[in-house]
Amino acid sequence: MMREPVVIMDGAKRTPRADILINNREPGLFSRFSTNQLGGMAIKATVESSGVDPSKIGHVIMGMAQHSHRDSIYAARGMAWHGGIDHSVPALTVARICGSGAESVAVGTEMLLAGLRYDEARPFLVVGGAESMQYPFCLYNYRGKKVGEAVQKYGPVDTKALEAGTHLQDMLLMSLYDPSAQMSMANTAEELGRRYKITRAEADEFGYRSQVNAKAARDAGWFDAETVSVDVVADGAAAPMTVKHDTHILDDVSLAKMGRLPAAFEAGGIVTAGNASAVVDGAGAMILGKERDAEQAGLTPLVRVVGIGTAGCDPRIMGWGPVPAAEKALAMAGIKGEQIEHVELNEAFAPQALAVIRDWRDQLGIDPATVNPMGGAIALGHPLGATGAILTVTCAYALRRKQERYGLVSMCIGGGQGIALVLERV
Repeated sequence: MMREPVVIMDGAKRTPRADILINNREPGLFSRFSTNQLGGMAIKATVESSGVDPSKIGHVIMGMAQHSHRDSIYAARGMAWHGGIDHSVPALTVARICGSGAESVAVGTEMLLAGLRYDEARPFLVVGGAESMQYPFCLYNYRGKKVGEAVQKYGPVDTKALEAGTHLQDMLLMSLYDPSAQMSMANTAEELGRRYKITRAEADEFGYRSQVNAKAARDAGWFDAETVSVDVVADGAAAPMTVKHDTHILDDVSLAKMGRLPAAFEAGGIVTAGNASAVVDGAGAMILGKERDAEQAGLTPLVRVVGIGTAGCDPRIMGWGPVPAAEKALAMAGIKGEQIEHVELNEAFAPQALAVIRDWRDQLGIDPATVNPMGGAIALGHPLGATGAILTVTCAYALRRKQERYGLVSMCIGGGQGIALVLERV
């Protein structure tokens, strides 16, 4: 049990999640924003919506998985600047790959409870995560060589000046291959499918459920409280367009269409473009603080953070990590799985999620019906370092809307890890 309650305030916000490509051809709607810019949008909206006095913010902690832009090295510091946070406020970037957004909540909670850097004058933290999945192509083995007349300084390399055969790698694809497991993330899901005897039909049915649930939640307005719209000026457009909703939700999904999609990663495999998480850009943020400080400041808490769990597992079945992580988080919270009423599980891949849900049911007593009733990453997308923050925000608002007490947020992590948070509605 936490020795002192730590709460997430009302007003937590996320951006929509936008596909990195439109129709797999044109740049995505958020392709013109860096990770830092996306994080700044979420921070700015959260601070404004929460009603917290900005002068009471003592630290910014944001998750990010991959350096995708020239400003990414500044990460949380850059997000804070874009979000309007005063320069006197320090910022920390945390990186636990797919769990980075949830890790920011964990680190913030630990910072508040440890007390070593707790500032009574500025007792609130901004935590969250952001990710632009517009990962670059990287140039290798060219350090020290002249490009044109001189080595480039603070600017792009003119590709016409590169030698024939110059080595380029797509960092998006390369990052999704785990050398310790000697397979890609998708292949670890295929391995779980084999071990748990999950069929292609079951995987497609799960993907279909994700899309149907997400569309119903969007149409019912269940995401509205947590989402801040983003204005985008498309190339050549005279006026901005407003992105209000997650762009990967399908209005015309069917099991028949999903069944016609080919296996994407293995011959005879069950992972397809229709039952794997969508590749999207996005960000989320929230205000974290001690409950007593929230009361004194007149802020409205949404949920308490009552359990945190992280765990490792075999990298070849990295998607199974939420099982031991959730067990640890439940133990810290002092509750049983049967008491969990709402779950936000990152759907990295359908067979991965199905294996976790099965073991959660059998080992922890978590009801499968409570998992992702508003859809998951197959329909909504998985912006790596942002996902944990976004799912935390979604879970918090869902608990309030449904007047339920306990929620669970969990995700697998490349390399063989899992992370989980237990939330309690205030």
